[in-house]
Amino acid sequence: MDLTIGDFGWALHRLKEGERVFRSGWNGKGMFLYLVNGNDFSTAFRYGYGEYAGEPRFEDSIAIKTAQNTISVGWKPTNLDMFANDWEVVE
Repeated sequence: MDLTIGDFGWALHRLKEGERVFRSGWNGKGMFLYLVNGNDFSTAFRYGYGEYAGEPRFEDSIAIKTAQNTISVGWKPTNLDMFANDWEVVE
């Protein structure tokens, strides 16, 4: 797979590898994204393993640590985020 360092595809790949990523173009300090495994939700809530008929299961999700020091699960990229080339890995 050809990935260009710093673009959104590269950032998604890094998330899937377990790394945290951010955009240098974001205004908020300390903001970053990370991947939350659906199984982690199931463990935390003791629900959603899909073991029983009709029981839903949790899907993987992208979370963002905000500038207000909160975590928001279900982050969705804007068009600007998807076409940006300033994605970096949190060191």
